[in-house]
Amino acid sequence: MTEARETVLNPPPPPGDEPPPLSEQASRVSIKAWLGLLALVLVVIGAGALGLRSDAQTAVLVLVVVIALGFDYTNGFHDAANAIATSVSTRALTPRAALLMAAVMNLLGALLGVEVAKTVSEVITPPEGLHGLTVVAAGVLGAITWNMITWYFGLPSSSSHALIGGVVGAGLASASSVSWGTVVDKVAIPMVVSPVVGFCLAYLVMVAILWIFRRAHPRKIGRRFRIAQSLSAASMALGHGLQDAQKTMGIIVLALVTTGHADGQSVPLWVIVACASALAAGTYAGGWRIMRTLGRRVIELDPPKGFAAEATASAILYATAYIWHAPISTTHTITSCIMGVGATKRLSAVRWGVAGNIVMAWVLTMPMAALVAGVVYWFVHLFGA
Repeated sequence: MTEARETVLNPPPPPGDEPPPLSEQASRVSIKAWLGLLALVLVVIGAGALGLRSDAQTAVLVLVVVIALGFDYTNGFHDAANAIATSVSTRALTPRAALLMAAVMNLLGALLGVEVAKTVSEVITPPEGLHGLTVVAAGVLGAITWNMITWYFGLPSSSSHALIGGVVGAGLASASSVSWGTVVDKVAIPMVVSPVVGFCLAYLVMVAILWIFRRAHPRKIGRRFRIAQSLSAASMALGHGLQDAQKTMGIIVLALVTTGHADGQSVPLWVIVACASALAAGTYAGGWRIMRTLGRRVIELDPPKGFAAEATASAILYATAYIWHAPISTTHTITSCIMGVGATKRLSAVRWGVAGNIVMAWVLTMPMAALVAGVVYWFVHLFGA
């Protein structure tokens, strides 16, 4: 097995490419970045308060839809690396071609189902009318804020869990009914299980590849797997669109239900098209910071490893969307799969310092998004009451 690994995998990367810890990164953040986030929060607080005072329900509904689509856009450029980091780092695709492919496949994936959207729309039951709209808006803004922070640091945190955390946080702050059964069964349990399954399955898939091609010539194998990786990257992007666009659809449906514009049993076609388009546009905008983290800093990838990670992650995304209707994190899934394929060489091949930063972002995502959403709701309600 050792001999097979040496023929298929690249030599171990040189040490010393570890990024600084999160505390040091935080001290380097430009003041303009924090001021931009603060300005966005203040704009939404002011608009929401003005809507509450003037009873402009339609205007606030439009604002919530725009905010949700804005989250979808940030989701696209934040999570673009999920689909293409491995194929770009192994030179299976050029960065621009990979982004274009990912944008198109995200668009197609978003049109393939709505079951995950229905799950997201059932997480909380907000009040009706303007009050309910402020709850939804605060939840989405909490998710956007955390997305921007982790994007700035280049950390592949979960947009999905940021959105769920934001909505739950706003729901708790407003004393809305939270469906804890849905949160536990469809979010919390998959959040823990999917990375573990991804790591183990990717490890087994990589071991199988090593065994099957143990006598093959490394250069020929590299060329063939670059072609295969183009297909696996497309499959991964399709799964990302299938999962992540539906989460924003669920939020918009939730806003429509609170104002009596939808019954919650179906997703309007315009919502599907709008969310698919926003996600695709955000994906094409790119997420270069996170791409470097996933593609180079966790492990040094080659085409066989990239193919194994993407193929495994895609299978998990499809299964959870179509079988369990669970909004799992594409970020958690692909990152754990990358770690799994890297561990087939040796455990030290995975740069656990980088992995530790990523796991810390995973742990903090839901509570931090919930905290921001709760604060935003409190301010909107305070000034709009």
